[in-house]
Amino acid sequence: MFAGLLGIEGLDRRVIEAILDRAKDFQAVPGQPLKRLDALRGRMMVNLFFEASTRTRTSFEIAAKRLGADTISITAAGSSVSKGESLVDTLNTLGAMHPDVIVMRHAASGAPHFLARHLPVPIVNAGDGTHEHPTQALLDARTILDRTGKLEGLHVAIIGDIAHSRVARSNVHLLSKFGAKIVLCGPASLLPKQLAEMAPGVTLTTDMKQAIKGADVVMMLRVQLERIHEPASPAGEYFAFYGLRLEHLQLARPDAIVMHPGPINRGRELSSEVADSQRSVILNQVENGIAVRMAVLERILSQ
Repeated sequence: MFAGLLGIEGLDRRVIEAILDRAKDFQAVPGQPLKRLDALRGRMMVNLFFEASTRTRTSFEIAAKRLGADTISITAAGSSVSKGESLVDTLNTLGAMHPDVIVMRHAASGAPHFLARHLPVPIVNAGDGTHEHPTQALLDARTILDRTGKLEGLHVAIIGDIAHSRVARSNVHLLSKFGAKIVLCGPASLLPKQLAEMAPGVTLTTDMKQAIKGADVVMMLRVQLERIHEPASPAGEYFAFYGLRLEHLQLARPDAIVMHPGPINRGRELSSEVADSQRSVILNQVENGIAVRMAVLERILSQ
């Protein structure tokens, strides 16, 4: 039973494929208006976000509304947590409201799992600390499929702040299930050696050119300054070594795509020329976020 979505690591490949296939049905068709469906009419989704978010929170809300569900969005600043209420009391209060699903983002790794153990409500992890961000990996996979037609055997370079990236971890778990060759690249201080043990086919390098050479997919990551306690490298210095520029793409395959989970920092993680190029699928990722989250919510709430 698909009771919720806490992570990609323990998810069966067949379930992943089913979600990706269903998401394709929800993708926008050029020239046609988006239809509001009633598959989840009468259901209620609570968006519980203890960290700032624009893309994820909004796309979950749009996804639920397109399926006909009611939505309530709660942020930490606008909740009783800001008045000193404990997480447990907040969760018990939410449980008493009997939502059908709770979508949760929290700065602490494992927070959604804690919630799932204490409430008889399906929980969707919208990002927990530096642990996982499962729907981001699913929408990334849908975007890669749209452009390449496959996930099997791809060469994927993931570059940037690997140490603090839940996006990187979820993508490694997902892509490795399809036999992808994954190269994690970043400054040595942001590239923990134990990440090479996450899954088969994962290698580490601090050499950006080496990572990109022959890549089918170049996935850039945001430098998470809010999680870095020591002084961060100036934007220009970081960009000189790990910022993606057009000349780097000459090392990748001719049809390679560029991805980024957002928000992007131009001049630190990639140049505007790359972000706005035909190789970039960053806006496709945003669009696919709605379709994938529709597929996830439908699968959970149609049980």
